[in-house]
Amino acid sequence: MKILIQSATLLDAKSAFHKKVKNVLIQNGRITDIGDKKYAADKVIDAKGMILSTGWFDLGTYTGDPGYEQREDLNSLMASAAAGGFTGLALLPNTNPSVQSKNGVSYIMNGNGSRLVDLHALASVTRNNKGEELTEMIDLHEAGAVGFTDGLKPLWHTDIFLKALQYVQKFDGLVIDHPEDIWLNLFGQMHEGINSTMLGLKGMPRIAEELPLNRNIELLQYAGGKLHLSRLSTAKSIELVKAARKRGLKVTCDITGYQALLDDSLLQGFDTNYKVNPPLREKSDRDALIRGLKDGTIDVLCTGHMPHDDEGKNLEFDLAEFGITNLQTFASNLVSLSASVPWEDLIEKITTAPRTLLGLEAPSLEAGQSANLTLLDPSATWTLDEKTNLSKSKNSPWYRQKVKGKVVAVFNHSKNLLDA
Repeated sequence: MKILIQSATLLDAKSAFHKKVKNVLIQNGRITDIGDKKYAADKVIDAKGMILSTGWFDLGTYTGDPGYEQREDLNSLMASAAAGGFTGLALLPNTNPSVQSKNGVSYIMNGNGSRLVDLHALASVTRNNKGEELTEMIDLHEAGAVGFTDGLKPLWHTDIFLKALQYVQKFDGLVIDHPEDIWLNLFGQMHEGINSTMLGLKGMPRIAEELPLNRNIELLQYAGGKLHLSRLSTAKSIELVKAARKRGLKVTCDITGYQALLDDSLLQGFDTNYKVNPPLREKSDRDALIRGLKDGTIDVLCTGHMPHDDEGKNLEFDLAEFGITNLQTFASNLVSLSASVPWEDLIEKITTAPRTLLGLEAPSLEAGQSANLTLLDPSATWTLDEKTNLSKSKNSPWYRQKVKGKVVAVFNHSKNLLDA
């Protein structure tokens, strides 16, 4: 079957066609030609005004499979990911059991090469993500793990963190950490500030992120290696990363798309769908994250996809779980961010950058290459609801709301998802 994507704006910094409007012909899973010709095809997608890039990749997606499949299983995860524009995901290890064995890695990655969405394993740094005993990281790397993290839990144990940085250097591996002082955040419900005081909720102060982040950077200076800091949320955190780079340290970072768009004033209605960790901060922090995206300090944009069933979210605010489900609505995050950040920078942070960090081959938009592509219509509006939601969970602040930005086609491994 020949598919023609007609008059799309191509965004791939490695491609000769970067930022140009071209026709792209796809046949048998490969990009057959790129140009201005009106190619004969079985299906034609009028992509005028749309953005065609290499397939999107999410660094740090949560799934409940295995152990919490009522929240999300691998099948529902891949379905919602494809609908959201993703051809690759790196999964957090916070499952039951955690991803700490060769079998655990294999369970996630078995099937890659034939799926529309490739799944990659981020293996646990410590057993059961408790922060107390190192896993067999070399064995896990050889089994195919693409990075090492305790995922939703911070690497709080200083000696464990140090040894992890040292061990992964044997295979040029990457340690990923979500910096959080769990004691400073104990019983915290939202960002510590004026709004938490007015609402009578225990706050989660900025220093609970910044203190361990600074510790991590100093340990990186001491031990060497590569460190990626995940889900940052404060202005000072971004400045600390920028300063560490100037010192020559191999440190990278990411934020979630919603963190740069939302702020803590949205919690005034006690909507648990805005309850996340790290919490939504103040507008000054949000503005700093935008600046970090624009100046390149922030390397990667993530969805922060964190599905929860109704029993975890439809509760009193202080009892509800943290997290937003965001794979299918991430395109709308990008559209909103594009008002401040150039499209080519946003696309780089969700395509090439995360794959490069994990040592994965990045696809390219060139004739003769495999078609690993995402086509986005930034002007299309749609509603995430019971009919369109493909996740098992619906803990989204955009549920039953009209959003702008929709993925209309995804291609990978001779498979495709077309909605055009």
